[in-house]
Amino acid sequence: MARRPHGVSQSEESIKLHSYLGETDASKEQDNNKGFSSKKMDTVKHHKSRSTEDKESKSRKNPKHFTDVHGLPCIERIVTSVEDTPEPISTDIIGTIPNWIHGNFLRNGPGKFEIGNHRFNHWFDGMALLHQFKISNGQVTYKSRFLSSDSYQSNKDQDRIVMSEFGTVTMPDPCKNVFQRFLSRFELPKPTDNANVSFVTYKGDFYVSTETNIMHKVDPETLEATQKVDWSKFIAVNGATAHPHTEPDGTAYNMGNSYSTKGAYYNIIRVPPTKEAEEETLEGTTVLCSIPAEDKTKPSYYHSFAMSENYVVFIEQPIKMDLLKIVTGKLTRKSISNCFSWNPKLNTVLHLIHKHTGKVSPIQYLAKPMSTFHQINAYEEHGFLIIDLCASDGGQAIANYNIQNLRKSGEALDEVYNTLCRVFPRRFVLPLRIEPGTPYNQNLIDLPNCTATAVRTGKNKVFCTHEDLHGEDLHMYGGLEFPQINYGKYNMHPYRYFYGCGFRHLVGDTLLKVDLQGKEMKVWEDPGLYPSEPVFVPCPNATEEDDGVILSVVITPIKDKSTFLLVLDAKTFEELGRAVVPVNIPYGFHGTFSSTA
Repeated sequence: MARRPHGVSQSEESIKLHSYLGETDASKEQDNNKGFSSKKMDTVKHHKSRSTEDKESKSRKNPKHFTDVHGLPCIERIVTSVEDTPEPISTDIIGTIPNWIHGNFLRNGPGKFEIGNHRFNHWFDGMALLHQFKISNGQVTYKSRFLSSDSYQSNKDQDRIVMSEFGTVTMPDPCKNVFQRFLSRFELPKPTDNANVSFVTYKGDFYVSTETNIMHKVDPETLEATQKVDWSKFIAVNGATAHPHTEPDGTAYNMGNSYSTKGAYYNIIRVPPTKEAEEETLEGTTVLCSIPAEDKTKPSYYHSFAMSENYVVFIEQPIKMDLLKIVTGKLTRKSISNCFSWNPKLNTVLHLIHKHTGKVSPIQYLAKPMSTFHQINAYEEHGFLIIDLCASDGGQAIANYNIQNLRKSGEALDEVYNTLCRVFPRRFVLPLRIEPGTPYNQNLIDLPNCTATAVRTGKNKVFCTHEDLHGEDLHMYGGLEFPQINYGKYNMHPYRYFYGCGFRHLVGDTLLKVDLQGKEMKVWEDPGLYPSEPVFVPCPNATEEDDGVILSVVITPIKDKSTFLLVLDAKTFEELGRAVVPVNIPYGFHGTFSSTA
């Protein structure tokens, strides 16, 4: 059962958001007289068979519905442009911020959604706004600064959208003559340097990143960008994810695509742990291996990857990027987001790459079509590689996060939510020893209390099914995304707890803690408030995995200038305190804590 740390009624946590397949099986009845937050919700209805739904999904006029939720509150203010606050301001402390927390909680996300009279189309397009919550001696100050990217500066100087973004294609320069504007449509799209996804570290330095080849080194104290860094100047890639993995010694791994006349390749990247000279950035970075895309002109999209002690795990999912459409986007007026497609006829392929040799496993680990943006953890145990991730059975979520959808209200908003497939935490178990004598057509997993399966179906093929990492109560909270763990101590190792946001709305509206022993869950929620990705900070001299606090920035669209930094006891999930910020902050993406103790 989910525990309710403060003031949450049973009716407020009872709505079950069902979909199809496994944990999203909508064939289960919802209890009568149940509610959703303070709003009453209609009963979730039974759904048709998957084969029928797959046919319907081909028609945008008759989109697939995964839930039947009504009465969602409007949240348009979470995607409202704000001004930055480059000088630190005090916050109002309610409760107690533990004195042992010393450091900067850094957050990244979009903060400006219009330039002059021009509007961005997609949530991922907004200009990067960097945030710092400086915590010391029980007090918190806040500052923010727009990233001084080329995209931001050009847009600001010309008072219009100059650089195309993920969901927005720039219009030709009105100052050019007709012929020049016509020719500009044949130019290849330039990658944006609007790094609005996350804060990452390489060689001890902080960077802000998106998914192109451009990052910006940032001073975590001032939030000023100090250097623009191009991956392609060091290795032959056209971009890299905003979610690298880091080993205890500081060695970082990432992934990035490259494109050539032979097609698209997925590259595993390794960055050295330390600098040989202070001015260094990505010097010494190498490509560990390159994996050819199965469809050379339509590689799979990936937002992140998993890493265990000895392996990088790349998940080739059926979300495809049409490279021809992307390179002709200016001519056809199609944004990159319009060049994504979901192909449910394709299996998901999990590739294993040995971190020390760069060798790709000859075994193809297959799973049913799914989409995943964030992995939880991966580790090796008893000859198996266990990978935990957040996944759904649909792959069209990206398109639903247009800004106009986030600003809808009433039935139109409900329709957007109900056509989103819910995301749930899952476990896959991959047998590492597939030998000539390994049997076919039987489950190879013999771990105790494990319901995941792995069946050898061919010489070098193993088909895997997942185990659900949750109980039925997670349906009440709309699934889970933005997963986090005690990364410093438990990444690549067996672990017990993970944290995330529940999604009873288009963005997180609860914070969740899942205990893998018994799959029990604890919940923090406050109706009408929207917490962001929870970040775990261990306390000094911690002896248990959940000794520490959870930090989350909570957005308050129903109340002006009342966003706050929330601090929870990670063990009990009770609220310890909050630092209320007297400015508005849009809902962001990812963050990290940098200790200064």
